[in-house]
Amino acid sequence: MTLPLLISTPHAGLKVPPEVKEICTLTEQQIVEDGDEGAAEIYSLRDEVTSFVTTDVARAIVDLNRAEDDRRADGVVKTHTIWEVPIYSEPLSDELVETLLTKYYRPYHNQLSALAKNVKLGVDCHTMAQVGPPVASDAGKERPLICLSNAEGTCPESWLTRLAECLENSFRVSVSINSPFKGGYIIRSHAHELPWVQLELSRATFLSIEQKRSCVLKALTEWCKSFDV
Repeated sequence: MTLPLLISTPHAGLKVPPEVKEICTLTEQQIVEDGDEGAAEIYSLRDEVTSFVTTDVARAIVDLNRAEDDRRADGVVKTHTIWEVPIYSEPLSDELVETLLTKYYRPYHNQLSALAKNVKLGVDCHTMAQVGPPVASDAGKERPLICLSNAEGTCPESWLTRLAECLENSFRVSVSINSPFKGGYIIRSHAHELPWVQLELSRATFLSIEQKRSCVLKALTEWCKSFDV
């Protein structure tokens, strides 16, 4: 069964693109810690769903889940990681920022828009730090094992509730809805094209990577059967 879903994994990449490689001061481990560790493996569902979009570019370089004009330190083209570590040895020029947006940011969002017509639901997939990082609104606080969000409107509430039930049945843990995440830029900006939800799994080792992938696939399959899609 091919699930009529569009899976987005915007923070699974680890690559520092050539445009900034010489001035990026992050270690490989710092790049991993700023992104969604495990996401590439957990959400490797390309053969299971209608449409699948990801990137190999690190979140520390271009954050695809930010608005294009978000120029905060933790914005679309960052100056610091979520752990407040400086990323570059020198400030990026406006021209270089524009190059990064043109080559890596806009194509991702164009893909999401182009694929929206052929599916029932978009699922923006992430992993989250077990404890909120310094830049987060829940800094220093323990996070739930699973958070599902719809920005209070990017998909019908009945769909959100049912998907939460499917995740709870599959993982055998409670699912938090719209807390600590209410839904990021991707689901908010593309909701006019397609219903969207954001899925966050804790990076805590309550299950192996392989088990998390299996549970996600089981829950999404059950959700699709529930709505006869």
